[in-house]
Amino acid sequence: MEANSTIQLFEGKKIRIEWDAKLEKYWFSIVDVVAVLTDSDYQAARKYWKVLKGRLIKEGFELVTNCYQLKMIASDGKKYNTDVADMEQLLRIIQAIPSKKAEPIKQWLAEVGSQRIDQMIDPELTFEMAVEDYRRQGYSDKWIENRMKSIRTRNELTNEWRRSGVTEQRDFAILTNILTKAWSGMTTSEYKQYKGLKKENLRDNMTNLELALNTLAEAATTEISKHRNPKSMSENRQVAQSGGHAAKIARQDIEKQIGHSVISSEKASDYLKLDDKDEDNQLNVTAM
Repeated sequence: MEANSTIQLFEGKKIRIEWDAKLEKYWFSIVDVVAVLTDSDYQAARKYWKVLKGRLIKEGFELVTNCYQLKMIASDGKKYNTDVADMEQLLRIIQAIPSKKAEPIKQWLAEVGSQRIDQMIDPELTFEMAVEDYRRQGYSDKWIENRMKSIRTRNELTNEWRRSGVTEQRDFAILTNILTKAWSGMTTSEYKQYKGLKKENLRDNMTNLELALNTLAEAATTEISKHRNPKSMSENRQVAQSGGHAAKIARQDIEKQIGHSVISSEKASDYLKLDDKDEDNQLNVTAM
């Protein structure tokens, strides 16, 4: 199953969702939805769902019997098997739980489905939603613009890797590590550790300059790959190394001019409050 994980908020509570690109449907964490409906914490919701699931199975409710599990990220950052339901199954489960939030969450589910259809028709809506999410978190418009460019560049790179025969997620991770280490001197896990991150997204915690160099590395890798046309994982490794090296040269040149490393231990919570003047200075260095 080709799935994309995400977390949606309903009245401030997190609901974990997987989009199944192959089946073109959403899978929802049942416990998360139960927690919303019963206004309870995760552990209480698990117990509630266990009892309800047993009752529905005894009643011969086939949709619940056919519920299956996906590995989803928990609050501790680890992935665990989690009962999930598609839209049809979830609506039936909601009907079985007496709650004043039943109708609001049904409307919310409809909106989630509608958003996905709209995004498939017009992919730009995905970017517009991402922009609004970043704004709500406090990122500046200038940083968001750079982040959106980096997302487009990353998508172009992954598409190029797929074209060259890369299909396994493990191989995508390997190539990303090679590229990242080539320009920054650290693998992605080492980079996250340096910034004090756990489950947070590394790119969402890069400064403007780090983000620009990482984008340069990925853009260079894409263009080099198109030119060399790699046919094996070994050849893709070499291309990723070359793309990262191109950004490393730019990084070293900048560091000579500013007198210090551009690799920062800062994370988003450290620099989101930068004023426009500080950010302008950072962007001016990025453009060099």
